[in-house]
Amino acid sequence: MGILSRFRDIMASNVHALLDRAEDPEKTIDDYMRSLNSDLGKVKAETASVLADERRAKSALDECKAEANKLQKYAEKAAEAGDDGNALKFLERKAALAEKLNELQNAYESASSNAASMKQMQDKLVSDLGRLEARRVELKGKLAAAKVQQGLNNGGSSLGVHSAFDAMEEKANRALDEAMALAELRAGAKEDDLDDLIAQLEKNPGTNTTKKK
Repeated sequence: MGILSRFRDIMASNVHALLDRAEDPEKTIDDYMRSLNSDLGKVKAETASVLADERRAKSALDECKAEANKLQKYAEKAAEAGDDGNALKFLERKAALAEKLNELQNAYESASSNAASMKQMQDKLVSDLGRLEARRVELKGKLAAAKVQQGLNNGGSSLGVHSAFDAMEEKANRALDEAMALAELRAGAKEDDLDDLIAQLEKNPGTNTTKKK
């Protein structure tokens, strides 16, 4: 029966219970998803064959029913015509079909049940895969958040940020100090030149201090 032999196991599986018992949920989800995808592939591969069996069983059953109904009508017409002998023969032939009709009915019901089981398994597997995928996304999000928080707890991220700002601040302060020192030097130089000029004027009042171009 292929995958149908696992119908009860597949339908009875409980994704949440499995994950609750797992020591490593992330690995369990990945392994279980591979298993479910494999089962789903088998279900899809065998569904076409099961549906074909159902169609064949239904067709054989319908043909047998049509034959039985036809024999019943022949028997009735023969009886109406007063041909009781042939009417009896038609009824005997119809009775002979009863066992075959019963077998075909059972075969169709079995094929129909198998087709319904395949549909249920496919729906269950698709549903379980959807739940597992959602759980995996949720788990990966939590793991990522946990790693970030762990980094913060260890001071790695905060120290990195603070050290970067400290370095920028130190560089800015150093540049400012250099600029101020240069400004002071230039101011000092100008004051010295002016003092020299005043001293020169005091010594030589008539001296022209304007430089020739």
